[in-house]
Amino acid sequence: MSTTQILVLSFGGIALLAAVAIFTIAFRRTEGERKVALDRRAEARDRSRVREREPEPEPEPALVGAAASPPVDPLTRKPEVTEEEFGVTRRQFFNRGLGAVFGIFMAQFGLAALAFMWPKLASGGFGSRVNAGSVADIESEIVLPDGRVQPLFVSAAQSYLLPFRGNPASSQFDDVPVIAGGIMALWQRCVHLGCRVPWCVSSQGFECPCHGSKYNSHGEYEDGPAPRNLDRFVVEVNDADELIIDTGTVIQTSRASVKSVNYPQGPSCL
Repeated sequence: MSTTQILVLSFGGIALLAAVAIFTIAFRRTEGERKVALDRRAEARDRSRVREREPEPEPEPALVGAAASPPVDPLTRKPEVTEEEFGVTRRQFFNRGLGAVFGIFMAQFGLAALAFMWPKLASGGFGSRVNAGSVADIESEIVLPDGRVQPLFVSAAQSYLLPFRGNPASSQFDDVPVIAGGIMALWQRCVHLGCRVPWCVSSQGFECPCHGSKYNSHGEYEDGPAPRNLDRFVVEVNDADELIIDTGTVIQTSRASVKSVNYPQGPSCL
């Protein structure tokens, strides 16, 4: 037996079962309707027989020598109920419930808005001045013995610390307070769509895996859809020779026509 024959027999069987099911449902429905009609007729006959058997009520004797009392309105017999006894109506209950839900929502919204607009004054958190530690210790971590660069990530400041190799006066960072003690603090987010940009050891630059934007070790734009250099924070060195990162002040710089450091210095990570 071929596949076509099997399919034809299968569809035929399904159609036959469907026809049987429809006929069965229709037959049962017709029987049910007949039974309901018969039951209604029997009930009507029974009611008529009961009415025939019931004797007619005798007329009440008329009151003699006494005036008939006026009918009493049943509404006047209802006892008066105070508002405390009556309680809360359904409409009042729903109105109060909706008012309570709306009040809770507005309170939560107000607290969230206040938390969003409240200035971050706590020391050490993002949005404030972050102490990154001793400049000498930072330099020993970001410059490897073979001369390559390894950024130091400061989670509280969401930034990479890198050395600036070159003459700041001949770069676009001459009059911008983004270099202190020979160190810069670059924001970790790509300026294209905000992805975190990892460091590529082999190319000695930042390479975004999301859309391919690339920056050199000074955060200068090199390739990809990014519109400018990596954003950076204002930095300074205090009297204790410690690097202070002002994460509340973000500095944006445009693409540099002349780069201050070579890139790539090896194979790309993308």
